[in-house]
Amino acid sequence: SEGVRARPLISHRDDRCRANHEDAVTPFLRLEFRLLGPLEVVSDGAVLPVGGPRQRALLAFLLLHPNELVRREALIDALWGEQPPATAPNSLQVAIHGLRKLLGPERIETVGDGYRLRLEPGELDLERFQELRERDPGAALELWRGPALADVEAPFAGAEAARLEELRLAAIEARIEAELAAGAHDLLAPELERLIAEHPFRERLRGQLMLALYRAGRQAEALDAYQAARRVLVEELGIEPSPDLQELERAILRQDPA
Repeated sequence: SEGVRARPLISHRDDRCRANHEDAVTPFLRLEFRLLGPLEVVSDGAVLPVGGPRQRALLAFLLLHPNELVRREALIDALWGEQPPATAPNSLQVAIHGLRKLLGPERIETVGDGYRLRLEPGELDLERFQELRERDPGAALELWRGPALADVEAPFAGAEAARLEELRLAAIEARIEAELAAGAHDLLAPELERLIAEHPFRERLRGQLMLALYRAGRQAEALDAYQAARRVLVEELGIEPSPDLQELERAILRQDPA
């Protein structure tokens, strides 16, 4: 019915108070969940066998929504896409059962027509990354072990992997900004050149390379870096560099000490 479809597929209400209350009654084994690289579940330093592709994808999706109620309809859409087979509900139940055997039955609650994966603070690497990336982006980046969700095959994985990669790149740019402010410009140019080769349209990286070269006494190379950036943006995207990048070029031309 229309009323059923209007309900949110993922509940973002804060149910943690309820979960924390239940934890006092039914504590569960502390685990480490890793999304920032190959999907892993670790117990006492040992990586647990997560299971087959469907079960791995289900766990990954639930980890992207920790302590939230995720409705069965949302899970089926995430795992099978817009045209799921008739067997999808049963296959979902099998995967839920497999995860409960792996993680413990109390980890995944059945709530109405959905499920909630219960996590403790600090168990999920993505949560720790989010907490660290503003105040210590270098430490946050150490949590990454490779491309996120690279070993997860499901309709949702591509978009979520791209979102997480954007967070990683933003943290890299923040770390480089801090290192530039600390005077580490001589060491940064090679890394920035490599990053720009991988991500040629990120203007912040382009500007950081210009700044690193200029502060290292390589003004001509800094200006060449601007021209290279402009050429790529105009030829590939049909746009001029941003006002910030243009202003940086003018500052380098006038040899602004800042």
